[in-house]
Amino acid sequence: MYGGAGTAVEYLARELRHLAEVTVHCWGAPRDEAGVTSHEAWSALSEPKPESAALQAMSINLAMAGAVKGVDLVHSHTWYANLGGHLAKLTWSIPHVMTIHSLEPLRPWKVEQLGGGYALSLFCERTAVEAADAVIAVSHGVRKDVLDCYPAVQPERVHVIHNGIDPAIYKPEPSTETLDRFGIDPSIPYAFFNGRVTRQKGLPLLLAAALKLDPRYQLVIVASSPDTPEIAAEVSGLAERVRTERGNLVWIDHFISREDLIHLHSDATVFVCPSIYEPFGLVILEAMACETAVVASRVGGIPEIVVEGETGFLVDYAPDAMDAFTTALAGRIDQLLGDTALAAKMGRAGRRRVIEHFGWPAIAARTVELYDSLLSRP
Repeated sequence: MYGGAGTAVEYLARELRHLAEVTVHCWGAPRDEAGVTSHEAWSALSEPKPESAALQAMSINLAMAGAVKGVDLVHSHTWYANLGGHLAKLTWSIPHVMTIHSLEPLRPWKVEQLGGGYALSLFCERTAVEAADAVIAVSHGVRKDVLDCYPAVQPERVHVIHNGIDPAIYKPEPSTETLDRFGIDPSIPYAFFNGRVTRQKGLPLLLAAALKLDPRYQLVIVASSPDTPEIAAEVSGLAERVRTERGNLVWIDHFISREDLIHLHSDATVFVCPSIYEPFGLVILEAMACETAVVASRVGGIPEIVVEGETGFLVDYAPDAMDAFTTALAGRIDQLLGDTALAAKMGRAGRRRVIEHFGWPAIAARTVELYDSLLSRP
């Protein structure tokens, strides 16, 4: 499980099992969890090319559609599974619900990763979303994007159900041992970033902003799984410049455990989310649940999570004003690094907001209500 969508599926499935009979169909090697079936791509499509990766995804979707015979309803997440949901709907005459975690037309940089496979991802998403019985948008911003990108979708079929967080798991847990292991000085405030190396997450913008930060403070970055060798090289070069010109950069270039991630959130003064496109921002909820103040781009669904001036700060993003964005981003980060009392106050307010508005049991209940409404239709 990785990324916001993967985490959402993990917790939603857990809570749905209290309310319905649930089976999960996923990618990859066999799983030992009850009620979970994994599917692997056709071996004939194993050629290591980006286009083949998209065809492999489609082969998995065919297997998924064939495997769900006898269920009452299917629910798919992301283009990796949307076509499977659509084919199951057609094959078995059952409703298809799909959750939009992000929209392929709004991620044109994916062509760098997928080549011609990007056209296939667009096809899979469009085919499914235009025929789905219900579309769940993870924010009001995403709902607007769905209707803008796919005008054939009737507005009444698009429902907003936010993603959530488990505050019993994501909670403040400082750990000096974890800081020491990663080479972080516990006596110096630090700003924290956690995310994939992809255009969407805005890591190059954060590194540009880092050159404008007070060099007394630490910047801790956990960044892995680059989309392409090209963006990996670009980010690596920017990071080296920050090390040379500013210093106080701790770079963790591999996947870390959930426990370590919670520790790093808990000890951070501020979490930074400089995304240029963020339909929801589950990683922000993770930070807020750990009582960490947030500085984030004012894009997508982020303003539905971060309350300006209360749980953190929002920075206006415009693709034609990058320098202004990185300057403003650095200014807000510096403000909180220099005022740890304000940062702590925002962190406490953030956790309260998470508990009040983003619990998984309530989200699962709303999802089942949607299922029931579809199954009760004449």
